[in-house]
Formats: sequence, C-alpha cells, structure tokens
Amino acid sequence: MAGNPTTLRIDYIEFNVADIAASKAFYGAAFGWSFTDYGPEYCEFGDGRLTGGFTAMGKPQPGGPLVILYADDLEASLTAVERAGGKIVKPITAFPGGRRFHFGDPDGYELAVWSKD
Repeated sequence: MAGNPTTLRIDYIEFNVADIAASKAFYGAAFGWSFTDYGPEYCEFGDGRLTGGFTAMGKPQPGGPLVILYADDLEASLTAVERAGGKIVKPITAFPGGRRFHFGDPDGYELAVWSKD
C-alpha cells in the first residue's frame, strides 16, 4: 500500500433501507451517528471515523459481509441497541482477544459490536 495510505482499505459502507428516517433514528439512538441528507432517497452517515450511506433506491439486502463496530463499553452498547429497537441475535460471547454481540437493525441487517475487555 505504498503511496496513498487510504488505497485498498474499506472507505464506505452502503445499506439499502426501507425507511431512511427509521434507520437514522436507530443508528443515531444506538451509536450517536451523524447524518447528512442528499434528497429523499439518500442519506450519508458518519460515525466520527468512517462514512457510509442509507439509500432507499434499492431493496434491503440483509446478509453479506458482517460489519463490526468497536465499543469501549460493550454492555452499554448492547443496552443502547436494545433501547433503539435493535434485536440481539447473538448475546455477548468471548473470543480470543475480546467479546462481542450481534444484533439486527430495523431492516434485518446483522451487525456486531466488539470490545477488547
């Protein structure tokens, strides 16, 4: 990866969603993400480090690669996901190097949150 330090790295994640407002409400409440609207069918989200988008121009497609978020306080993140309306798919479990849980968002996408502790 000589030269451009951002080449060949994940740069953007895009979700087809049924309802942009519902996705913004969920991810804003659960993780504090910020949003920039680009018309009625597209919204960019930012988590403070990575950006991505919610689009209503396609059908939700749960599955695909597992998107994993990091949290210093795993229990607090699990509580925030539940309060925001997420469904816990796999409870907190340990693995070599940390712990994590999986959840489903309002459109059925499965994501995970992990922590080193």
